[in-house]
Amino acid sequence: MGATAQIQIVFHPTQLEHAPAREFLDGAWVDYLESPRRPRMILDALAQAQLGPVSEPDDFGLAPIRAVHADRYLDYLQSAYAKWIADGRSRDGVYPDTFYKPGFLHRSSGIGGQAGAYAFDLSAPITAHTWPAAYWSAQSALTAARLVREGAHAAFALCRPPGHHAHADLCGGYCFLNNAAIAAEYLIQSSTPMSGDRAQTRIAILDVDFHHGNGTQAIFYRRSDVLFVSLHADPDRQYPYFMGGSDERGEGEGEGFNWNYPLPAGTDDARYLATLDEACARIADFAPRYLVVSLGVDTFGGDPLGDFALTGDAFPRIGARLAQLRLPTVFIMEGGYAIEQLGANVAGMLGGFAKG
Repeated sequence: MGATAQIQIVFHPTQLEHAPAREFLDGAWVDYLESPRRPRMILDALAQAQLGPVSEPDDFGLAPIRAVHADRYLDYLQSAYAKWIADGRSRDGVYPDTFYKPGFLHRSSGIGGQAGAYAFDLSAPITAHTWPAAYWSAQSALTAARLVREGAHAAFALCRPPGHHAHADLCGGYCFLNNAAIAAEYLIQSSTPMSGDRAQTRIAILDVDFHHGNGTQAIFYRRSDVLFVSLHADPDRQYPYFMGGSDERGEGEGEGFNWNYPLPAGTDDARYLATLDEACARIADFAPRYLVVSLGVDTFGGDPLGDFALTGDAFPRIGARLAQLRLPTVFIMEGGYAIEQLGANVAGMLGGFAKG
């Protein structure tokens, strides 16, 4: 690709309306870090870099979301806030106080019990505007995937809320709908030959967020048509703690199609890029038809939720390395909370890809 190549950008303004006031982090209530400022900073930087036109997503409806997420979970997301308020609870949002665990014998039908059954932490509160924002975030991912399926070499879905921590029936880590998984499943289903042979459409998902994409891994863990590869902080010391080990290789049909690269605190540009080379080699061996990238830039050394030491120079190099795969690529926005550098880092990665 030449220096003038552009990347189509998809974003819906409704995604700005999800704005919880606080989250529970490291033993204290803090201001919500996944704020509406994030997409604004990214859009400003992309416009300055002239990386591509911004368009609003089309509405694909619920069907492609239901292909990934459980019906009962989607029903919960759409109704939870209204039920919470009707039950006389705080208007600040749905915050569970008790979490369902395997071995518990009763599944509560009340909103208090449901909140603890469909969430795994206190960083994904549901407010009056959460469902519309999450819905249009998923539609942005679907539109970007369709653009690539129809011939664009790359498209960027500016997804907010992000998605890679969301399981089929769990929210957490700022995530409600797993946008990367929804995009990948759409590409598989929409590219399936009339014979129904899905083996002809293989998708690779590369997660470069600081935190492991536990939801994406869980959704595809037993499948061989999706290769999941993640570079992230070692879960022994960092969120999400309970998934992301290098020994997690998939199960059943999916064994050998899940590769995690947990990295130590202080990981610098050289260490990260060397690991990325190994990850890209696995993707090339898999020979997918499309690549979906969960794009997080909380690997940056100044990020308040990370402990890596990547510099701003790393992100164009990451993008350029991904371009070497020569695959139609859907970029899905995930994390990144160093607000002042956020836009430049996202633009750097996309710009590096466009010039690669």
